[in-house]
Amino acid sequence: MESAKKRARRSAIDARGVSRVLRVLRREAPSWNAPIVSFIAIQHRDPFRTLISCILSLRTKDATTAAASSRLFARAHTPEAILALAPKTLERLIYPVGFYRTKARVIRGICRDLIEKFDGRVPDEIDELLTLKGVGRKTANLVVTEAYSKPGICVDTHVHRISNRWGLVRTKTPDKTEIALRAVLPSRHWIGYNGILVAFGQTICHPTSPWCSRCKIAPLCPRIGVTHSR
Repeated sequence: MESAKKRARRSAIDARGVSRVLRVLRREAPSWNAPIVSFIAIQHRDPFRTLISCILSLRTKDATTAAASSRLFARAHTPEAILALAPKTLERLIYPVGFYRTKARVIRGICRDLIEKFDGRVPDEIDELLTLKGVGRKTANLVVTEAYSKPGICVDTHVHRISNRWGLVRTKTPDKTEIALRAVLPSRHWIGYNGILVAFGQTICHPTSPWCSRCKIAPLCPRIGVTHSR
């Protein structure tokens, strides 16, 4: 196993180095499963489905999110159609996603706001999306990038962890990571950054005991904070 001292001599990945790293990861990505929200966005090209599937995905495994999204959208895939469902029916359709009762209430509130504020259309601007109760910066950025192909940086736990592990940023929270990445990450990488890092984080760069022995960018990575790897 590589010594901590040897890793410490390896430089942090900077704005220039991240382009090289992302080129390598994109070549590897076809062998990984795409994040479920990205898959839904590509499959349907529907901002509303992207938004709702993102809400369902919070603190929920991709397989559970995929099944719940499929059940829900088979019954209702517009704000009006979801509001026409009985609250208990909506809960049953999305169960067992994490906090399914709370998410059912949030989804109904989002649908009402979309109809009242935006004529049923999902806005394509982050600030407008943030006016929807229950939509945070992660969700807003994901909708803008995945559904509208507009610049944004969606930061979830994988993006936050890996960006710090690389030394590209030194931050304590995802919101601060987003701000830091906007300053250092070349804009051409913004849209695809979340998708590639989520797939990488789920497959190789795990929170604990990452698969460094299988990682194609291991020779470039300083592995900041990694105490044990495979």
